[in-house]
Amino acid sequence: MNPTQPAHPHFFTGNFAPVHEEHDVPALAVTGRVPEELSGALYRVGPNPRHAPRDDNYHWFSGDGMVHAFFIENGQVAYRNRWARTPKWELEHRAGRALFGSFGNPATSDPIARGNNSGTANTNVVWHGRRLFALEESHQPFELDSLTLESRGHQSFGGQLTARCTAHPKVDAETGELHFFAYSPEGPGTSGMLYGVMDPNCKVTRLEAFDAPYASMAHDFMLTRKHVLFPVMPLTTSVERAMRGKPLLAWETGKRTHVGVMRRDQPTGTMRWFEAQACHVFHVMNAWDDGDTVVAYVMQAEVAPGLPDADGRPGNPDAMAARLCRWTFDLAGSASGFQREYLDDLVAEFPRIDDRYAGLRNRYGFYTCHATPRPRDDSESVLYDSLARFDFETGQRDIHTLPAGDVVSEPVFVPRSAAASEGDGWLLAVVWRDKEQLSDLLILDAMDLGAGPLALAHLPHRVPFGFHGNWRSSAPSFSVTHPMNADTASGSCRC
Repeated sequence: MNPTQPAHPHFFTGNFAPVHEEHDVPALAVTGRVPEELSGALYRVGPNPRHAPRDDNYHWFSGDGMVHAFFIENGQVAYRNRWARTPKWELEHRAGRALFGSFGNPATSDPIARGNNSGTANTNVVWHGRRLFALEESHQPFELDSLTLESRGHQSFGGQLTARCTAHPKVDAETGELHFFAYSPEGPGTSGMLYGVMDPNCKVTRLEAFDAPYASMAHDFMLTRKHVLFPVMPLTTSVERAMRGKPLLAWETGKRTHVGVMRRDQPTGTMRWFEAQACHVFHVMNAWDDGDTVVAYVMQAEVAPGLPDADGRPGNPDAMAARLCRWTFDLAGSASGFQREYLDDLVAEFPRIDDRYAGLRNRYGFYTCHATPRPRDDSESVLYDSLARFDFETGQRDIHTLPAGDVVSEPVFVPRSAAASEGDGWLLAVVWRDKEQLSDLLILDAMDLGAGPLALAHLPHRVPFGFHGNWRSSAPSFSVTHPMNADTASGSCRC
């Protein structure tokens, strides 16, 4: 079923448009050579609306989640995709139409939907405790089978996690603990926040509440070996504003950016708040302790990219451009401000590192960027044509740029081995091919991006633009553990 085009065609045309089939492809065609040592699964997720939106305020961020899995083994790549069959997806599937307004807005939702779970599970995919979870920050983690991608539902972890959970939890590489937070756990427009810790077996061992300066969409946070930091920025949520026909989620001019900093071994009541002029960060690259300071690498913009102001007016594209920036917090001093310094002039997003260095000082960072200028009125300026590796010791970049018109997803780093030095491994990313209207899995040598692809695994269809993904080591391919019959030997799909 193909949806009719909504009022915001930017988010429903080209590779923003959803796909309407679920595929099983046991062996993708490969150009080049997939490294034999590369063995595991790359999981990615993004918005893929099952039905045409019901309101004029549809936004890319609010589409139903679809998970894409690439199983890599013995130099071969298999693929599978499935919708995350959330309660929202199931309810609308039975109705045969969209029932929820964008972001679950009650003002534009069908009465049938009001009071029901509006989760989309569309933002990130995390492997923890030998379990796979699709995440978005307005609801609990949504579990899927790691091989079949069969939906297992929202999880409360023994009744401990009953509200929201961030889409960007952080794993402590030393302890294996998963640190997470939630904004507005009492609902949109409320200023409370939660901080929690989950052990390596998915048992919640800590959950504490605290108050933020105001109700903000806090998409990401920072974790060091000693501290945890919570940015609160003027991207605010307001139900009252939404009921007046204005955006539920909007940039609120006049507010400042605040960052709460606390020691991990102390309660949330000891948190110290720093502040600066208004700025916005969707994604953090990394943070670490440096004596009496905490340093973080973030992708900073002056206003929130892609979202309107409180009156529904679009923002300034120049101010929405994010770039690599260093934040420094002086914990020994008494000042409430913190330092911000841009490190790179390229418009960039989706920062990643070698995750073995999470919470430690990292030398290398990876991200998507624009290596070639784009018109400021380009509606697809949020899309990126290049992958970069930044060396923080030398300040040098290494870049791989795609052919004109092609777009690359967030990169995911995979180390060559557990003992490999930092950055020694591969970058994996999904690429949209504009001319062919298809997608590829791109595999690069992370220390030599300029050399071009080691391998490209070619999909017979496209993967719509999405957000985040992660790697699971040594995950067997379904084509090996679940042999397919003759009808599916060359790939199958179901609607």
